[in-house]
Amino acid sequence: MARRRPARRGGRGSGGEGIMWAVAGLVAAVPLVNATVKFVRASWPGLLIATLAAGAVLLGVAFLAARRARRHRDHYLQANARLEAIDRMSGERFEHLVAELLRRDGFRKVRVVGKAGDGGVDILATAPDGRPFAVQCKRWTGNLGAPHVREFLGALAHTFAGHTGVLVTSSGFTPPALREGQAAALAMVDRGDLAEWALGTPLPALLTHHRLSV
Repeated sequence: MARRRPARRGGRGSGGEGIMWAVAGLVAAVPLVNATVKFVRASWPGLLIATLAAGAVLLGVAFLAARRARRHRDHYLQANARLEAIDRMSGERFEHLVAELLRRDGFRKVRVVGKAGDGGVDILATAPDGRPFAVQCKRWTGNLGAPHVREFLGALAHTFAGHTGVLVTSSGFTPPALREGQAAALAMVDRGDLAEWALGTPLPALLTHHRLSV
């Protein structure tokens, strides 16, 4: 008894049909493409003017927004530049004040990160020359001692390695704290420096005046 040949599976025509549909789609798209090209050729001066006008509007809006932000920041800094106002601040408000001073001086990507488990740093920022900065803020009445300096130096050596550290306080530093910081070339901003900074002296100029590299 002769064996039956297995029935051939269908589907060979599906590939041909797909190609036919693709060709039909391309043929149908040709008039649309031609019409679009003709429209662009005939209307390109108007399209160019419209594009330039839209770009100018966007630039204007961005400029006005940036100017408003600067004006708001300047008013904020003027209202909080006095040490008497700083002494009434909470620690969190003090951190935001320092962040605004950094922005005023051209620092970018300024972020207030101070909270529980912050690793010993309150603000992260990028200097105008691209170097990363890590700032710790202490809105205190008493002077900061050597343990505070060592704690911050530890954070810079581990969690924030490669960052330039700045320790800012609304009070002062004890002699041992100053010795520890100076031995490690740590940028330290005390109450007098803070007053100058808040009144307009840029941070790099302030630290250079104290022979600290920034």
